[in-house]
Amino acid sequence: MKPLLDPSPALIAMTVVLATVMHFPALTGQETRPYDACDQSAECGDKDFEYPFWGLGRPAHCGHPSFQLTCESNVPLLVLDSVNYRVIDKESTTHTITIARNDLWSTICPQHLRNTTYDSTLFNGDNFGQEDVSMYYGCQDTNNITPGIWSLAPDYRFDCNVNEPQSNNYFITTSSVVADIANFLAQCNSSITVPVGRRWANRLATVAATDEDLRQALKDGFTLEWMVNNDVCDRCDRSGGRCGSSSISPDEFVCYCASGNFSATCNNVLVKSKGGGSKSSSVGIVLGIVGGVIAIAIVGFVIFVCRRRKKRAIKVASPAQTETKAIMTVAGSSQGLTSDTSNFTSSNPSFPSSKTSKTSKTSETSETSKEFTKSTYFGAQVFTYEELEVATDNFNDSRQLGDGGFGAVYFGKLLDGREVAVKRLYENNFKRVEQFINEVRILTGLYHENLVKLYGCTSKRSKALLLVYEYIPNGTIADHLHGKLANTSSSLFSWSIRLNIAIQTADALAYLHKSGIIHRDVKTNNILLDKSFQVKVADFGLSRLFENVTHVSTAPQGTPGYVDPEYYQCYQLTDKSDVYSFGVVLVELISSLPAVDTSRHRLDINLANMAVTKIQNHTLSELVDKSIGFETNDLVRRMTTLVAELAFRCLQHDKDMRPTMKEVVETLKGIQNDDLNAQKPEVLDIMVDDGGMLKGNNTEPTSPDSGVSNIVVGSSAPNSSDG
Repeated sequence: MKPLLDPSPALIAMTVVLATVMHFPALTGQETRPYDACDQSAECGDKDFEYPFWGLGRPAHCGHPSFQLTCESNVPLLVLDSVNYRVIDKESTTHTITIARNDLWSTICPQHLRNTTYDSTLFNGDNFGQEDVSMYYGCQDTNNITPGIWSLAPDYRFDCNVNEPQSNNYFITTSSVVADIANFLAQCNSSITVPVGRRWANRLATVAATDEDLRQALKDGFTLEWMVNNDVCDRCDRSGGRCGSSSISPDEFVCYCASGNFSATCNNVLVKSKGGGSKSSSVGIVLGIVGGVIAIAIVGFVIFVCRRRKKRAIKVASPAQTETKAIMTVAGSSQGLTSDTSNFTSSNPSFPSSKTSKTSKTSETSETSKEFTKSTYFGAQVFTYEELEVATDNFNDSRQLGDGGFGAVYFGKLLDGREVAVKRLYENNFKRVEQFINEVRILTGLYHENLVKLYGCTSKRSKALLLVYEYIPNGTIADHLHGKLANTSSSLFSWSIRLNIAIQTADALAYLHKSGIIHRDVKTNNILLDKSFQVKVADFGLSRLFENVTHVSTAPQGTPGYVDPEYYQCYQLTDKSDVYSFGVVLVELISSLPAVDTSRHRLDINLANMAVTKIQNHTLSELVDKSIGFETNDLVRRMTTLVAELAFRCLQHDKDMRPTMKEVVETLKGIQNDDLNAQKPEVLDIMVDDGGMLKGNNTEPTSPDSGVSNIVVGSSAPNSSDG
């Protein structure tokens, strides 16, 4: 039997022509629609850029006119007021970039001197604690300065020749300039001004500042927040659009969408551009829609004809063929399971929600691939915010384990059964991101049985910065000594346990120093204990690398009562800074007293000062916790006294008088093993001169059987600032 409708060549030709005519406006629209182009980011090195940045293959209408990028040797460069800046870091969530002068990257003596300026309507730098440092070139010799006007001038001098040989050059921060110095500097031939971060500004204002500090400050750059349609661009992104600018009026914002160009968000009012641009664009869109409707009608008609023909064929088909067709039909209906599968995926906290917009998905995926699949750099598992939210019961207050200066820690249980401690940083700003990455980077490169293990973290662009550690169930040393567990654990916290804790902590710190890392926040609150009182040193947010250098120049950070006084005064962080802090920990283990207590006498508020005074005055018994058996057990008395002597050495004001952590470990192990052969015939005397400095002196003990050291004290106590 002849089919009901047999499409003739004429019908087929007409269908092709209509489809082509229908599709022509859509093709025309694609030529004028930049949605797809603006969906691609600009890339240079390991950084990618979206709106307001453009260049590097990203069209100008996908960014703002003032944000053109170039790429040289995998380094992104941004031009501001005719000066090239290296983009050191970029944070889209906070709209911030950290930039450094490219012409000052390798030299502080550029051929062309230009000030650092930027358009304050496009950038804001006031919220990042920065200060200007000025560099003056071709100044007169300080020998000609009236005495007393600028006695510190030689300390701020740096060498270079700018347009003339043998010139005097100086740098100084804005806050350091007084009238007499300003008058002197005004006579210099030329100068430039560059913002630097607050920590570098503080460092450069000290007499210990060097030209190397200046060079590093300039390399670290300064941070700016861009202010280019930030709010309207965020709304455009959330609506599924891509931010850009009008090709006719570049300063005018446009939200590019799959359905057209809009003023703020997708499916909103069309942009009214000059010259009829929006009119032609809207005509193309309307024609495309009409053509689409015609195409759907034609395709539907063809499908209807084909189905009629197939139904006629089925009637004469064999039962086996019918069964095969039925199976194929059921298989074809599996498309209906897609929604259920996606719902399951979204309910599983290991996957992002299916309701997340394309923009947020792309951002999260790109961040994971570029930052944390760079696991060769971080080496840490990436968790989603959602699964950690589930693990901690939505960060329930009842699960909070602790609350520090940088964030709160919550108990959690992962889907794989692991018990974890989830640290949630308080603020997702540039500084917190820096500390977050610093802690991940340091911990993933370390392994020691007395260091806490980092299981993973969230992406740094997650809605919260989260670090996931192994859960240590027995609190901190501080909890057991003078905190919430002090009353319940006093009988368990014996001297032998305290000494073992001191040795394990010292061993972990010695390992860090050998690895080129300064902890910088050693304190009893950062030393965790498991159920068998084994140590796990934690919290590396302030830690710093110091490989192949004698010190790190940085503004003092840490906890009052533990900060090295020399570091506080000279801004030079060394491994001996950790030794000082550990000395405070030793005194806490001996005394069970907190490092700072304002309820004590004003001279004893700082435990380090109090301990040094007690040891010097032969009144160690007034410092020691009576519960450890100091007065009843001769062995404990001898060991405690030796540990007190070690703490005294660690707390010396001059870092060169302190032992290394390796020496501390060896000394503590000798004390633990009661390896006192050297001390039994003769005991180390600690002699303190008038300047409060240690002197080594070996004398015969007054009582060889006691094994207790004789501490001889000078007329004045050492200067141990509370930091």
